[in-house]
Amino acid sequence: MTINFEYYKVFYYVSRYGSLTAAAKELCISQPAVSQAVRQLEKEAGTRLFSRTSKGVLLTREGELLYRYVKSGVESLLEGQRMLERMLGMDMGEVRIGASDMTLQFFLLPFLEQFHQQFPNIKVNVSNAPTPETIESLTEGRIDFGVVTTPVEAGKGIRQIPVMPFRNVFIAGKRFEYLKGKELDYTVLSGLPCIFLEKNTSTRTFMDRFLEEHSIRLTPEFELAISDMVVQFAKRNMGVGCVMEGFAREALERGEVFELKFRREMPQRQICVVTGDENLISLAGRSLFQMITGGEQRKYGNDTEENGK
Repeated sequence: MTINFEYYKVFYYVSRYGSLTAAAKELCISQPAVSQAVRQLEKEAGTRLFSRTSKGVLLTREGELLYRYVKSGVESLLEGQRMLERMLGMDMGEVRIGASDMTLQFFLLPFLEQFHQQFPNIKVNVSNAPTPETIESLTEGRIDFGVVTTPVEAGKGIRQIPVMPFRNVFIAGKRFEYLKGKELDYTVLSGLPCIFLEKNTSTRTFMDRFLEEHSIRLTPEFELAISDMVVQFAKRNMGVGCVMEGFAREALERGEVFELKFRREMPQRQICVVTGDENLISLAGRSLFQMITGGEQRKYGNDTEENGK
């Protein structure tokens, strides 16, 4: 038999309250409409489901059997409806994003703080990984969007939205002060011990490509996983390090390291928000995405629609 779900819904409330009047009030419909729905359900079922009494209605044996199954189904659907309403009202949900140490520390944290204050019941899941791993997670649908640094190696359909420029610097400790204040050529690095990030990072990829443009290929003394450690190694005079300026700022201000100056500065890089199919981003994810990109999405959208631009 094919029965309209609304009939089952009416049947559920009549059974629950034992009254056509109470069911009508709960459903915000007229009592005749409730009576009509019950009669139609009984007709479709081929049996009486209620016995009418002076105090209301009672379930028949057939009605009791049906109610045991209808109750769980209707209540599950009503609960699902309530959960969906909460999600649409940003009272629950989850955002999954990918970000590197750099983008978390120097860009993303204030937005996460603001988002949590505005939507405290939304769970934010941050996968902390280098840019290539974040792009992989995005491609495989494990995150809503990523916050990464250029250069970004991504396939077709990945959109990049620049949100903040920054620069990389070469730093060194007191052992190398003979280089301080001089205008250097990048060839000088070939004769110095170098401290770089690992090859699976966008920072290392960017630096290697830039130096190769000057026909310089370096084999560093130390390859490290995180930028903070590059600064620590440089402070201890173990070599010349290359990091995002923000990681070295405190050490530079305290005079623990100094910045090497070159005749030609490395080009600026960008922190970018990367996204695939925006229709697949959760509602909560879209809210955080919009908070982060804001007017920048409109400013850069036409220029970054294709990967690699």
